Amino acid sequence: MLDLFTIFSKGGIVLWYFQGVNQVLTEPVNALIKTVILQERGNVSSFQHGSLTLEYKLDNEFELIFVVAYQKILQLSYIDKFIDDVRREFRDKYAQDLRDGHVMRDFDFTEEFQRLLKKAEASAKNQAKQPRQMRTFEESQKSQKSVASLKVDKKKEKEKENVGKKKGKTPAEPAAPAAVINGGTVNSGGGGGQTGGGGVGQDTILRNREEFFKKMTGKGGKKNTGASPKPEKEKKKGKAPTKWANGGSSKDAKILDFSGDKESNGSMAGAGEEDLGDAERAWVGSMSGELKSVGDVYDDDDDDEEEEEEEEIQQQHSKKSSGFGVFNMFKGLVGQKTITAEAMAPVLDKMRDHLIGKNVAADIADQLCTSVATKLEGRVLGTFSGVTSTIRQAIRDSLVQILTPKRRIDILRDVMEAKSQNRPYTITFCGVNGVGKSTNLAKICFWLVENGFRVLIAACDTFRAGAVEQLRTHARRMAALHPPENHGGVKMVQLYEKGYGKDAAGIAMEAINFAREQHIDVVLVDTAGRMQDNEPLMRALSKVGWNYYLR
Repeated sequence: MLDLFTIFSKGGIVLWYFQGVNQVLTEPVNALIKTVILQERGNVSSFQHGSLTLEYKLDNEFELIFVVAYQKILQLSYIDKFIDDVRREFRDKYAQDLRDGHVMRDFDFTEEFQRLLKKAEASAKNQAKQPRQMRTFEESQKSQKSVASLKVDKKKEKEKENVGKKKGKTPAEPAAPAAVINGGTVNSGGGGGQTGGGGVGQDTILRNREEFFKKMTGKGGKKNTGASPKPEKEKKKGKAPTKWANGGSSKDAKILDFSGDKESNGSMAGAGEEDLGDAERAWVGSMSGELKSVGDVYDDDDDDEEEEEEEEIQQQHSKKSSGFGVFNMFKGLVGQKTITAEAMAPVLDKMRDHLIGKNVAADIADQLCTSVATKLEGRVLGTFSGVTSTIRQAIRDSLVQILTPKRRIDILRDVMEAKSQNRPYTITFCGVNGVGKSTNLAKICFWLVENGFRVLIAACDTFRAGAVEQLRTHARRMAALHPPENHGGVKMVQLYEKGYGKDAAGIAMEAINFAREQHIDVVLVDTAGRMQDNEPLMRALSKVGWNYYLR
């Protein structure tokens, strides 16, 4: 039933293979290597190519890849277990040769492979003959949840009892109410108590008890003089204005009102020099040249976790070296440690939560962590390496590989080329709501101005309230950092806006034409946030793109 089973190293050396058909299967395996393995898509274990289905497993300790291929129309349920059995058998038989790096020798594994294949096919046939029995309630997951919840409830009750014992309070039954009879009291729990010097029957006690409750609740027709008067309902007040902690005053409102600073041609006047601080002025002249890599600008590592991990490693080394001398300390330092799934689980959970907290979709974060776990499981850590730092580096490498474009992008070179052709270079910022389109547009704008290019910002987000004002504020700040007098009287940053409710594609077209007439180098188009499944908004975005080709 199997068309191919091959074992090869990550360096491309084929150690052993089995082929059940005469056709050449080089193309499907190469497609698997190029599409899945080289892309490090560890969450993908199955790959379709033509009429074949290919499944693979990695062995990170010995850098091996096990690939099986079979017809797509076949439903082979034993493939996963079969690959694991073959991998275990191959490792056990040739472990020493693999550790020594003897991968060019002749690996005779045909007899073991045939034995494992027959065993897997026989077990699959036996399972197919046996009718599938339904699980009992005790075996289901629902019963496990109920049992676990009962244990939690019992644990909480015990904790409450322990807290009560520590405080010196014992749970007591609530005292029964007493009835008032001729100035004495009779406990309702008794069957004929004596008060006031005479005996009272059970019927009298019950009757007096009912009358007492009627008086207390006000249902007996008599007013309860002993009860406290009901408080009068307070009159409803109108909605009070919200007072923020740093709300400011009316003077601040006048300062923040930029509505009167617009120019007639849609460009933006610069802010006053007194509005800028020392921190903002320090950025001027620091962004010229190529953009720095993410690792050079932002260090997103958790320093606390790294310090804790280093302290744990040092404590382990000190424990090992304290009782056995300095030689054992060096032995502990160079000792090898294999990464297991149990060791990676807590670290990957934190990484998954961290990615989701950074607005990464939950499914993408799960796939990324699963891929990293598959790539690292079984790998041997080097000296002074920890699980946390290794996983963090693997996730960083995976993210860089995913976000790196397939072609080289040099914005400065492309802007210079467009400038030589007397046309503006256009960049459109699009994405879902709240991902930072306008903010990143301002950062790119400042970087372009630092490199001596004139920039026109097109406010094509005509839907979100405050979008135009946000870009207006960014333009004011950048115009103040790079005033016209520092550039020969030329305005480096301008804003082209037509208000709200207008056609975004029309505003983008007008902005590009305005930039061509004014010899502006770059046009940055800000668009409204939209989801990819919103057909009308995606159609409007495609209209913006068509305008670029038709301009």
